[in-house]
Amino acid sequence: MKNIFFTAAFLFAIGANAATNMFSGLYLVEVKQNKEYRKVDATSVPAAILKDVSTKYSGYVIKEAYASDDNEYKLELNKDKKAVTVYYSSTGEFVKEHA
Repeated sequence: MKNIFFTAAFLFAIGANAATNMFSGLYLVEVKQNKEYRKVDATSVPAAILKDVSTKYSGYVIKEAYASDDNEYKLELNKDKKAVTVYYSSTGEFVKEHA
């Protein structure tokens, strides 16, 4: 009877260890896709964005304007010899800036 108990316990331990090892090989992979922007005319940029740009980036000129499929706007701004790229949501909310 002891042999049956030890055999069952041994097989259970091996099975539990195998299940643990099977799941320890799983990895979480996060994929970030770059947005694709299409060039648009600066006059088609929403007024809320233009207003915020004129306030935050006084003296800068919009060199290029782009829009993504989800209506995020990318604006390339220039002032003297400085260039900055800013991103806005379609509602005029500032998203980020790259110098």
